[in-house]
Amino acid sequence: MNSPTTGLRVASIIFAIFAIGHLLRLINHLQVIVGTHVIPRGVSWIALIIAAILCVWLWRLSSDQGT
Repeated sequence: MNSPTTGLRVASIIFAIFAIGHLLRLINHLQVIVGTHVIPRGVSWIALIIAAILCVWLWRLSSDQGT
């Protein structure tokens, strides 16, 4: 349970969940309101790209750990 591979895979899955959440927001045209400020959809595009890159990167790192 203490292996780096497990930690990297868990982190990768968490980033995948974030990416899916941002993708669903973009598909369904949902608004995010914090206080009185509406968060633009462009923020979700950026967050989707970053989360997807981190997801793939960490998953690949976890695959390299075994070799």
